Amino acid sequence: MKLISVNTGSPQNFLWKGKDVTTSIFKKPVAGKCKVTFMNAGDDRQSDLIHHGGLDKAVYSYDYSYYTNWENHISEDSPEYGLFGENLTTSGMTDDLVFIGDIYTIGSVKLKAVQPRFPCFKLNIRFGEDYILNRFYDLGFFGIYFRVVEEGYLDSGDKIILDHRSQFNLTIADIVNCKKSKGEDREKLNLILNNDLIPAGLKDSLRIYK
Repeated sequence: MKLISVNTGSPQNFLWKGKDVTTSIFKKPVAGKCKVTFMNAGDDRQSDLIHHGGLDKAVYSYDYSYYTNWENHISEDSPEYGLFGENLTTSGMTDDLVFIGDIYTIGSVKLKAVQPRFPCFKLNIRFGEDYILNRFYDLGFFGIYFRVVEEGYLDSGDKIILDHRSQFNLTIADIVNCKKSKGEDREKLNLILNNDLIPAGLKDSLRIYK
């Protein structure tokens, strides 16, 4: 596994469907070593601190292999890294391979996988199209939110090393599938609801299917 790009962004204001919206969905690659703290990667700043950011959403990764699946759905001819609002564009770190509680080292940073990303309408603003959010859910590639275990520095090109494999048999993809299917897999649903690593807000959104 490898870190391809580190991407950050700042709050920007847009007029969307007649309303003023502030979003940090637009990320750009940064050069050189990037400091990662318990709350942010580099100069990255979240706009809506109720639904974004915080300890359990400090760093967001999206695997570059997913970009290929988007080729027929977006108009970007040469998409830049960070296209989907990710802080880390990775190689070989897909949702089905990462378990809740896995700890990874990238550079001198340690990250713990805690939940998938479930985006809002602001993803549509990034592409200027109404259908992107629905297509995101249809394709099923959601990416990973990490909690920072140890602060440090990372850089594009760094290896991604699995330090600790979680004891929980629950991948990021499992949570996505459980939410999309409304808890059809009862065993997975129960694993999610009884897992203390998964943020309470996400568990509450799934508890209605119990």
